[in-house]
Amino acid sequence: MKKILLLGIALLCLIPVQAGKIVTDSVQSTILGKYIKYNIYLPNNYETSSKMYPVVYLLHGLSDNHNAWRDRGNMQTVADELIESGEAREMLIVMPNAGDHDTHNTPCGYFNMPNWNYEDFFFQEFIPAVEKKYHGVGDKGHRAVMGLSMGGGGSTVYCQRHPDSFSSCYAMSAWLDNQSNNVGAGEKKDWLYYTCESVKNHSALKFIEEADDATKEKLRTVKWFFDCGDDDFLFDLSVRLHQLMRGAHIKDELRIRNGVHNWEYWHQALRMALPYASRNFDK
Repeated sequence: MKKILLLGIALLCLIPVQAGKIVTDSVQSTILGKYIKYNIYLPNNYETSSKMYPVVYLLHGLSDNHNAWRDRGNMQTVADELIESGEAREMLIVMPNAGDHDTHNTPCGYFNMPNWNYEDFFFQEFIPAVEKKYHGVGDKGHRAVMGLSMGGGGSTVYCQRHPDSFSSCYAMSAWLDNQSNNVGAGEKKDWLYYTCESVKNHSALKFIEEADDATKEKLRTVKWFFDCGDDDFLFDLSVRLHQLMRGAHIKDELRIRNGVHNWEYWHQALRMALPYASRNFDK
């Protein structure tokens, strides 16, 4: 009997987790004048399914690119496990490129700046092209955005400026403002300088401080989650935004966990972020 039990356990261990896959693709942008690469996670059985999928946009940080979440963030394994366990719905996870390792000589960032109107590209070209090609549902109730550091700030500001486009925002260790030069650009007006200026000019903190009643009401239609380590150098920004949101009567969630600004922290954050987005999609 014991041998049969052990054999059964061994056979169960051989059953593979239902696995999705990551595909690399690109969108030709008239606005940016170039092809923009992205990775997209496709859930198991995507090729044989006729269903339409909710979509998560997963944004990378400064000095990274569209490969960061795939190569360093372990996102495919996390997504497979969460979907298999039922903690997350089947979804498309889109990882766009908004920079590269050479931040001084490469356009970086999610906002419009001189010669890099990325926000216009993202909403006017990128979202429509990706969701049409890969069978995204294509509405607010089935679309979420999340990211780390620069991508966390980008996610937050995208939801502030386009609340009709997203059901939820999950911001990890978010770079929400640069008034105090959290990231120093130096005096040379290279690409890093303009990236830092764009974060300052698109301050998520200032947006809430200046929001009128109509804007606040729209922001209440988004589910907000801010997640930052207690020893993260951007910690104060998440806390301050949480305070401003509370003062504006905009419900949000703030989680402070033990950790710093690194991939170990973001691995765990992703395990909370995907179920959070899933719970807030329309049924």
